[in-house]
Amino acid sequence: MGQTGVKRKAMQVAIADLAKEFGLVPGQVGGVLLDFGIESDGVGFDADDDVLELVREGLQGLKGSKVVSLLPNRTPRDIAAALGVPQPDIQKTLMLKMKVMATLTTTLKPEVAEQLVEQLGYQLQWAEPSAPKPEPSKTQKPKKVVGAQPRPPVVTILGHVDHGKTSLLDYIRKANVAAKEHGGITQHIGAYQVQLPEGVITFLDTPGHAAFTAMRARGAQVTDIAILVVAADDGIMPQTIEAINHVKNADVPMIVAVNKIDKADANPDKVLSQLTEHEVVPEAYGGQTIVCPVSAITGEGVPHLLEMILLQAEIMQLTADPKGEVDGVVIEAKLDKGRGPVATILVEEGTLKIGDAVVVGACSGKIKAMMNYLGESMREAGPSTPVEILGLGDVPLAGDRVEVEKDERAAREIAEERAEKARLAVIAGTSAKKIVSLSELKKQLEEGETKDLNLIVRADVQGSVEAVRGMIEKIENEEVTVKVISTGVGSITEGDILLASAASAICIGFNVKPEPGAKREAERAKVEIRTYNIIYELIEDIEAAVKGMLAPKFEEVYTGTVEIRKVFDLSRQGKVAGSHVTDGKITRNSNVRIRRGQEVVWTGKVGSLKNVKQDAREMIAGQDCGLQFDGWEAFEEGDAVEAFDIVQVN
Repeated sequence: MGQTGVKRKAMQVAIADLAKEFGLVPGQVGGVLLDFGIESDGVGFDADDDVLELVREGLQGLKGSKVVSLLPNRTPRDIAAALGVPQPDIQKTLMLKMKVMATLTTTLKPEVAEQLVEQLGYQLQWAEPSAPKPEPSKTQKPKKVVGAQPRPPVVTILGHVDHGKTSLLDYIRKANVAAKEHGGITQHIGAYQVQLPEGVITFLDTPGHAAFTAMRARGAQVTDIAILVVAADDGIMPQTIEAINHVKNADVPMIVAVNKIDKADANPDKVLSQLTEHEVVPEAYGGQTIVCPVSAITGEGVPHLLEMILLQAEIMQLTADPKGEVDGVVIEAKLDKGRGPVATILVEEGTLKIGDAVVVGACSGKIKAMMNYLGESMREAGPSTPVEILGLGDVPLAGDRVEVEKDERAAREIAEERAEKARLAVIAGTSAKKIVSLSELKKQLEEGETKDLNLIVRADVQGSVEAVRGMIEKIENEEVTVKVISTGVGSITEGDILLASAASAICIGFNVKPEPGAKREAERAKVEIRTYNIIYELIEDIEAAVKGMLAPKFEEVYTGTVEIRKVFDLSRQGKVAGSHVTDGKITRNSNVRIRRGQEVVWTGKVGSLKNVKQDAREMIAGQDCGLQFDGWEAFEEGDAVEAFDIVQVN
């Protein structure tokens, strides 16, 4: 590695070799590289003769020094790599000398990291993180005009829940999406390109429920034309107003579709009047807003609506450059068991092709396959085309921009840098206070303590994750701060449980279940997992816990049936029911319900249970027994006694 007098081109230099030569640890070499602004991958760096000489001079000045430079929020594994110390030695030092329990991936507090480095004979100096490469904006980029060609319009369907948005789209594309959704409510965005006699239109179908405000906003930002659906029998509703505001903020033209005009109580004139109250003036009132009365059931007015969409698109002169730099946005993303991460991409500029190395937010990969909304394979996708792509290493976030890089390595480096930045941001904002269940949170509130509630949210699709997170973050309480420290798509995993245990968090699953390994780990680590299929119930539980009002849930568990065959009136002991256990069992602590025919005549508890004058703990099917009930003697021969237990389910 010495100087030869002849300048060579850049070569790969190993950090470990330089550390050994100067009697330093790798972390000290890394600190010098940071000082000089030289990029490295932690193992080596590219340098020509001049750069290498500069680094060697810096290391010469450090020779014999015990100062090591590290970035903030390091783990024991990071420190082991920086100091060149075996990982087991790091763990032994933490547990035996410092009495600190931490895994190799636990982020250490600054004072703990400093003490650990000192125990190993070095002094820690914190380094400033290098500025990351800027991420592309999630807002719509200005359209290029060089080489531009006409493209199909991108149309977003907006409006209040149950006003017929998806039904209207179903009529247009002759497919039933609403029937596949929980409760008939669309809970994530769909993107479809429809070939019509009038022309090609790309539709985005966004949910109408208030919980999905953020998704509607995202839809409006990538659209050319917004269709506001208002039910003629219901009028303007709260989510309709939100949709109007999103369209105004996105600064896109709006067409109002007054739906359900086939209903007997439909009143389109009322809708027109209400629109003016929100600064949306229909053409009939002298304004600029196109209003189309339609019926998603009969199809009345739908051809006119499509004609108005294409007319508006023609006026806007929508263009894009299919040969330009690729620019797109993630409409939806999910984890498919058979196919892995799947992302629905809306291409806005350029042409996306199979084999492209892409960066999507903090994810990267090489496109292995592309499908349209019908599941048909595609080789490439031009502007205004929605496609599903396979080949990403992870599930991206809805709204992430799509970029094409020169190769997979370049894409991976950019994605890893963004992922590290996001990880550090989460760690910096995570509280270490101990809350592991909603009921424990209630107890701590009753004791007057102020707490943070950390949550890990998993859902079936990225749009649902975003919606649940948005609703949770709106929950307010003076004593509790709710923080969503991690989100993801797919089942709750062991990794989620480990993070929840370290951060004192609760795992929330929406339309997903925990993996078997995650269940076992949760039981071991005492981490609470809560799963939901209805978003209202999820939000209600979190709100109740935050307000300190979470009541435990109980359910009845049937245990057995007993038939009263004889009533004995004993002067000292009172009445005794001579009974026969016909099914299951009855215990001396059972809750019971007495039925006389179909009527329930009494509900209470067993007072005493005897077998041949002796107290019994329980009697099973086929056995005879004597029963007395707590504070009640109005039983009769032929009465049926149903025994049950009350079990707490949360």
